Amino acid sequence: MSGRATVVARANIALAKYWGKSDEALNLPAVPSVSMTLAPMRTETTVTLEPSLDHDVFELDGARASDKESVRVSTMLAEIRAEAHDKTHARVASRNFFPTASGLASSASGFAALAAAARAAYGLPRDDRRASILARRASASAARSIFGGFVELPAGTPGDDSLAAYPLFGPDHWDLRLVVAVITEGRKDVSSRDGMGISRRTSPYYEAWVEKSPLIAARIREGLSKQDLAMLGEATEQSFTAMHALAFASSPFTLYFQPGSLAALGTVRRLRDVEGVGVYATMDAGPHVKALCRAKDVEHVAATLGQTQGVLRTIVADPGPGIELA
Repeated sequence: MSGRATVVARANIALAKYWGKSDEALNLPAVPSVSMTLAPMRTETTVTLEPSLDHDVFELDGARASDKESVRVSTMLAEIRAEAHDKTHARVASRNFFPTASGLASSASGFAALAAAARAAYGLPRDDRRASILARRASASAARSIFGGFVELPAGTPGDDSLAAYPLFGPDHWDLRLVVAVITEGRKDVSSRDGMGISRRTSPYYEAWVEKSPLIAARIREGLSKQDLAMLGEATEQSFTAMHALAFASSPFTLYFQPGSLAALGTVRRLRDVEGVGVYATMDAGPHVKALCRAKDVEHVAATLGQTQGVLRTIVADPGPGIELA
């Protein structure tokens, strides 16, 4: 009988940003990253082994996925088949319950869910570290979505294919919230993978980024450990602005900001500097602005961002769990 498994994984938002690779062949990050797993931003993936198939089939959000997307899925499945000593191909159906490929880490939750679901469908025992390694090979940020709460993925040493993420603090560590100001529902023009490759090859700021990022990540870890929002927030803002600066200084320049992004950043600063609300911004490789705050302030932050010109809607996220077998 064909194996079948369904897994739910969540997107994560990096507070200390990952941007750039130390080893492109092994998809190893050049800098450490620290993230928060987001409870409501779910991907559900079902893997079904079908002996009648002569190749893997991948459906994303109810439609046949592109060849580019399917290649990464089949590459991961081939690795799992080799480990399980099972040559049966699989049908993969994945659905994101938030915008896909728009800078909200859908690839992170997607490949984390795929790694765990495929291992279960092929009869392999649950091994979160092994799943994190498999997910990282497909999408480095996906290594972090295996785990809940606050998670670190260290920088990779070229040639070391054993790199995995690990949890720092559980979801209940601190009553932080993240408000996502959604700027567009569409796909972004430049993928994260392409954007960071351009930055590594052409940005004059890349070497400084690699040198300074571990120091920023250390401050973010310390801020989380001490539950010091100002320390955490200031370092988080430095990480995202440095990442976007080196992308913008690339050739050709990579710009993820849209007018709504700048307006939302202005709202966050006004909330903090004028109203005295403890709130700090971050952005990934996409136009959306994420605002980090305490639970007691989240309704006001979400309402104010929701009224900002260029913001389509907001998503309020609390720290979420790691992968779950459905």
